Amino acid sequence: MSGTTMTRARLATAAGALALVAGGIGFGIARLGNTAGSPMQQAPTDQRKILYWYDPMIPAEHHDGPGLSSMGMKMIPRYADNGSAANAPPGVTIDAASIQRLGARIVSAERGALTNPMTVTGSIDFNERNLAVVQARSAGFVQRVYARAPGDVVPAGAPLADLLVPEWAGAQAEYEAVRRTGDAALLRAARQRMTLLGMTGSTGGRTTIRTPIGGVIKTLSVRQGMTMAQGQTLAEVNGLGTVWLNAAVPEASAGTLRVGVPVTATLAAFPGESFAGRVAAILPQAQAETRTLTVRIELANKGGRLRPGMFASVALGQDARDRLLVPSEAVIRTGRRTLVMLASPGGRFRPAEVRIGTEGGGKTEILAGLADGEKIVASGQFLIDSEASLAGLDARPISGDAKPQPKQPSASTGQVYETLGSVEAIDPRSITLSHQPVPAIGWPAMTMTFRVADPALLRGYKKGDRVRFGFEQPSEGPTLRRIVREGGR
Repeated sequence: MSGTTMTRARLATAAGALALVAGGIGFGIARLGNTAGSPMQQAPTDQRKILYWYDPMIPAEHHDGPGLSSMGMKMIPRYADNGSAANAPPGVTIDAASIQRLGARIVSAERGALTNPMTVTGSIDFNERNLAVVQARSAGFVQRVYARAPGDVVPAGAPLADLLVPEWAGAQAEYEAVRRTGDAALLRAARQRMTLLGMTGSTGGRTTIRTPIGGVIKTLSVRQGMTMAQGQTLAEVNGLGTVWLNAAVPEASAGTLRVGVPVTATLAAFPGESFAGRVAAILPQAQAETRTLTVRIELANKGGRLRPGMFASVALGQDARDRLLVPSEAVIRTGRRTLVMLASPGGRFRPAEVRIGTEGGGKTEILAGLADGEKIVASGQFLIDSEASLAGLDARPISGDAKPQPKQPSASTGQVYETLGSVEAIDPRSITLSHQPVPAIGWPAMTMTFRVADPALLRGYKKGDRVRFGFEQPSEGPTLRRIVREGGR
């Protein structure tokens, strides 16, 4: 055997031995690890009461003992809340430092009105409630017509035509004859007949037909020399003192409108000018082609400047009814249900199912599931919701224990935390400080905004001041209690 061959054989033998030794060591470590971690070998360390067993992937599925879930995953125990009071509300507890890191903002559900306007388009039309029909009260002949045509704008009392009414001439002659007899009863009967024929005095059988209102002539059916039958329509006049603005509102948004809602219209013909009105009617039939409803708005038309056919941009103010509102960012939509994250005293949180309504201006209407004054998480709620899901915590149902909360001043914990910082911004009710760490509550150095209960605390301070300040942690958020310039008294 050559030297090279012997060398290769020795290397192979050494590598095999090394592999065996390494395998044995690894096997021993694995056995040691398994033994150390085996439930049979460990002394029990958690004496808390087990409420149920669950799969974190299916938190709503509860079981009485360990095993596999319906998904085939190993279940874990859900313990009773350690150290909490027996009457504490259900939920997960998150310490103040973690809430701060999450950027969670706590707000209250409050009553108010949605003010976000909806902008649609529409066109000006005649107000057909202001339409006058001119008719012949007696049969006659047209002796003269005035220079009128459909589309003309005329004032009230404008003449349209002169008529000769033979029946009037006969009635007047009969009245004169009866008057000469002195018979009072016959005289009353003759006078009544003249009134029923539409006569207003001695006319000689001739009369001038005039427009009863001012406006635009829509139809004109009288010509010189023609014969008029009793009750025949001579003309139609539409007033222009008010006009209709017919706006097309998407079907999905029409449910938020009410008769009487204020409206502002703008037209390209009058730049920089707006016209105020109110919703007069919501027509009952939807347009199948466009899936819109027609909203009829009545506008004053001083000077007759608004002409039928003009297009307008319409800002429809939404119904000003009192509603329960929360910030839209606080609403969690899962696809199957809608949730908000309730915030209870002591840093406890629990999801609550809600039914929502109209949304506008960054606010969402709550129809059910939440009460006025209840506190919810407006930002950072998705991470808290994930924590609640992993803990197997059920959401409070819509029919749950939502009760109105009394409007009380914020409760103070009495614990004031101090640190140093620099003023970044000031307004009447808050101050933004870039501050050093606060070890007592685990806060790192950061820049944040503090509420100010007493605006007088900020008097004399400006951006850039170095200060020492103290704050508390009530449920509404960090609140400044005292502040002095660094080195001040």
